[in-house]
Amino acid sequence: MLYLLTEFSSGGDVFNLFRYITFRAGGAFLTALIFGFMFGRPLIDILRRKQGKGQPIRDDGPQTHFAKAGTPTMGGLLILSALLVSTLLWARLDNPYIWIVLLVTMAFGLIGFADDYAKVTKQNTKGVSGKARFGLGLIIAALASFAASSFHPAELTHQLAFPFFKDALLNLWWFFIPFGMIVIVGSANAVNLTDGLDGLAIMPVMIAASTFGVIAYVVGNFNYTQYLGVHFVPGTGEILIFSAALVGGGLGFLWYNAPPAAVFMGDTGSLALGGALGAIAVCTKHEIVLAIVGGLFVVEAMSVIIQVAYFKRTGKRVFLMAPIHHHFEKKGWAEPQIVIRFWIISLILALIGLATLKVR
Repeated sequence: MLYLLTEFSSGGDVFNLFRYITFRAGGAFLTALIFGFMFGRPLIDILRRKQGKGQPIRDDGPQTHFAKAGTPTMGGLLILSALLVSTLLWARLDNPYIWIVLLVTMAFGLIGFADDYAKVTKQNTKGVSGKARFGLGLIIAALASFAASSFHPAELTHQLAFPFFKDALLNLWWFFIPFGMIVIVGSANAVNLTDGLDGLAIMPVMIAASTFGVIAYVVGNFNYTQYLGVHFVPGTGEILIFSAALVGGGLGFLWYNAPPAAVFMGDTGSLALGGALGAIAVCTKHEIVLAIVGGLFVVEAMSVIIQVAYFKRTGKRVFLMAPIHHHFEKKGWAEPQIVIRFWIISLILALIGLATLKVR
């Protein structure tokens, strides 16, 4: 919205600053961060009054989690509110990629909100049925993948790009839409599974969002793509503003989610943020890189898949408990120890993901 101020610019004045994506990204970050600090405590107080007993705790979970009983959930509302306000304020609203990513985020946020609401009101950990969540997610992801492919340049439409073989493209034809659906829905659910300890999910999400913000900015700049040898996707640079707002809102939330958490993100936040990462990857043609940058989320999701499949086949467990962060809890690791080590892994994976921009 503030980009419209450039109409009053004659060049060299303060209004001209709003032409620059980096300036507006900085503004988006600060706006979301301040929003989080200002409205975090009032939102937590409202959630605590409305929810009473807070998020229900799994009976079969680690014993240490019972001490968290009564902690309110749906803290993702704080992140999404900060993200929405900041993005609408600082991004160019005539950019299709901004709307694709933003609408995917909010739509998955609504699914998560319905799930959290059902859990809190019924005081049951099941919430909305998995089939309903998965089905709605697929519909949203299908629409987003189709929209993104419609705005991609002709030479990249329905193509799968490879990070280490930059001249190679695989034409997926009609399968690009299902592929995009897998990326977005898979990312949403992987982040959702990761959100099981105080602060565990939000920092890796912010690290991944920062990484993809840089990737989006590079991919959307013709000069950078020529130098680095990556595919040029005009317009994606604007996604940096969305990513900056996500990081700002995430930091504002982490202030209250740091151990011991005053509020949980809930499915409202985890599904939305995971969907956002998947949508950004599809828009920027860096779907495979998401599997690298979001490798922690992949491992968390795979631990559940392996555990369930192996148990059904043999009646035995591979891990003491899945997702894998609970396995380490069962082994006696302290919660902050697990969280910080997983953060370190996420940072390393993000650096590897950024390195793919330069590797020829």
